[in-house]
Amino acid sequence: MTRIAAAMKRSSPWLAVLAVVMGCSTRSAIDRFSDAWARAVVAGAPFQHLAIYDPAIAASATLHVYLEGDGRPWLDGGTTVAADPTPRDALALRLMQRDGSPSLYLGRPCHFIADDPHCAPRYWTSERYAQVVVDSLYAALNRLVALDAYREVVLIGYSGGGVIAVLLAERMRRPLQVVTLAANLDTDAWTRHHGYLPLTGSRNPARDYQPAAEVRQHHYAGALDTVVPATVTAAFADRYGYPMTLLAPYDHRCCWERDWPKLLSSSLRDLRTPPLPVPP
Repeated sequence: MTRIAAAMKRSSPWLAVLAVVMGCSTRSAIDRFSDAWARAVVAGAPFQHLAIYDPAIAASATLHVYLEGDGRPWLDGGTTVAADPTPRDALALRLMQRDGSPSLYLGRPCHFIADDPHCAPRYWTSERYAQVVVDSLYAALNRLVALDAYREVVLIGYSGGGVIAVLLAERMRRPLQVVTLAANLDTDAWTRHHGYLPLTGSRNPARDYQPAAEVRQHHYAGALDTVVPATVTAAFADRYGYPMTLLAPYDHRCCWERDWPKLLSSSLRDLRTPPLPVPP
């Protein structure tokens, strides 16, 4: 029995692998993936989550988990709540496609799934980083794979998915690695910078976070990023002592996909190197 099958059997009856409900925006984001990638909708608690994964994760000692950005929470420059937050251009999916390691894409609540009865606009606006969101992603991941069977788990988050990655790492409390790209890790500073409404009901990693020694992290920021200024990422990295790399001429979209294999390889090499002992 594979690790995936074992996890599914163990978690029954909670696990629900359903037909993926795909609207137009969903198709434009995921049709680039060939039939070699498995797709499922997995029940979290309470949300349902789209999973796209390489079947090779069932026999691998490593697992890379990709978490997407915030998608389209607002329309009209932030004045109208979007009816469907599904990203039209899912960058984290494209990053996963360039990753040579067995990987899994775990969709955010209400992304890609048109009929989840638990969805409400607050979960892609003010409460997009709420603890219930993190807990549901954690439950879905555990129901899809047997996490304890992997020697190495890497959480990779783009933009708002980076916020979810660090909060999920705190929730998992096991040896793992986190890599984020262009992530708004100080959400209060980010909303103030843009004049956005405060994310009431969400957690802010720069203020509300419990770091763990077994979780190693590396954060990337774009020097030309106006969506998530590098100072927003740095506020979190500096507070907790995590390394951050500032890249030029990167902005919020360029040039993460082009350079992803090189960036990922560099991050994992550094994260796997034991830290030097602190001098007495």
